[in-house]
Amino acid sequence: MRLSPAHYAGVHASLRRALDEDGLDGFLATAPADVAYLAGFFYAVTERPVYLWFPREGRPVCLVPQHDDEYARLQRIEADLATYAEYPGVDPAERVLARLIAGAGRSAARIGVSGGLTLAALGLLTAALPGSTFETSTAVSRLRVVKRPEELERHREAAAICDEMLAAGRALIEDALRSGGPLPSEGDLARHVIGHGTDAMYQRYDHVIYTTKLAGGLVYAGPNSAHPHGLPSRRRLEPGDTVILSLGAAVGSRFVESERTFVIDEPSADQRRYFAAAAQAQEVGTAGLRAGRSCAEVNRECLDVIRGHGLGAYLRHRQGHGIGVQNHEPPWVEDGDDTVIGAGMVLSSEPGVYVPGHGGYRISDTVLITEDGPERLTHYPRALEENVIAP
Repeated sequence: MRLSPAHYAGVHASLRRALDEDGLDGFLATAPADVAYLAGFFYAVTERPVYLWFPREGRPVCLVPQHDDEYARLQRIEADLATYAEYPGVDPAERVLARLIAGAGRSAARIGVSGGLTLAALGLLTAALPGSTFETSTAVSRLRVVKRPEELERHREAAAICDEMLAAGRALIEDALRSGGPLPSEGDLARHVIGHGTDAMYQRYDHVIYTTKLAGGLVYAGPNSAHPHGLPSRRRLEPGDTVILSLGAAVGSRFVESERTFVIDEPSADQRRYFAAAAQAQEVGTAGLRAGRSCAEVNRECLDVIRGHGLGAYLRHRQGHGIGVQNHEPPWVEDGDDTVIGAGMVLSSEPGVYVPGHGGYRISDTVLITEDGPERLTHYPRALEENVIAP
């Protein structure tokens, strides 16, 4: 699952160019996803900070808690390693970091940081490096938007596992229907699909790594599915339910999500109507994800389909978002984001219809933007007829 040294060399060269363009002397990565992206270090996030100092010239240095030193070396991360003793510590990590930056022998007057630097850490660093200023920078986030070839390989592998998780969830419901016993609860179904995805990872890869989660799922049925991010409950599924399986998986911490709406037993007229609106919006929205268009433009076009069905009151969220080292990251396919879509971006396309007291309808694919147009990475069937689970 580890990306090659050549991949990281390309990332580092691109970041140095970005720092040069922005007039920055270096970048301080504090967010786990940025550290993973730049150096390939994946770690358990605790109160103990991890800092990656990336100078415009020279090799990056990753400062880790002492107890993570061996684990970082086992990962063969693309940075030199330094350690601090403990948190909060007699010698705080930020002071150790300041000595590393100051001791490099090069000017670090302007240091770029992402939004993850705490005010407390900023205060310590500012006191320890009085000659430096810390400026919010998009240098790394700009790089993360466009995926490199090795990343895309991992996204494709994760997409296949996501589709398998959907099939496993459907099979659990079908088995229960055939047996004549009680249907699974939302919680039962969530544990089943997450377990399936996690097991698949450990069976296929020697070293499993991720920044936030390995495989995950939101499972909701009936009235609970009207909540876009409702958590699974102990309520058992019933014939007549609309069921949303909102599933995700990460290979090498390159995420994919695949979401489908199922109906148990013969769909009602209302279910057919709501499903048709969501499906048409998803088709239009996905087709609209083309290089040169803005995220805001595509989002409006997509959601206007649902409004055109007279269901605008049942909209609860945007069309989609970027996916990469994190399952949610820029750009945002939403009215407020004018980012121009470009080849190499990976975006979700997931408009939904949510009817309070009745249920929700959402179909989501992970989409790669190519020069020739959008390419769905997730392939599980999405039509209503293919997703009716009959007794």
